[in-house]
Amino acid sequence: KAKTEELLTRINKGEDFAVVAKEASQDPGSARQGGDLGFFGRGVMDKAFEESAFSLNKGEVSQPVKSAFGYHIIKRTA
Repeated sequence: KAKTEELLTRINKGEDFAVVAKEASQDPGSARQGGDLGFFGRGVMDKAFEESAFSLNKGEVSQPVKSAFGYHIIKRTA
């Protein structure tokens, strides 16, 4: 969680989300795309992740979200 909070601080200070994701993400499916997961509907992702993602407005970045897969920072782009 501490590492996730550290990364969120960098993003909140103006670092590009995609650049930080490429550098730090441990998700082999999205790290190379700057954390981009593409479009997904409800019932696809971990419940905590999904609740956070769908509560954000376009352009917003979440607080750290704990899921069954670890901690995440989510940015809604569309």
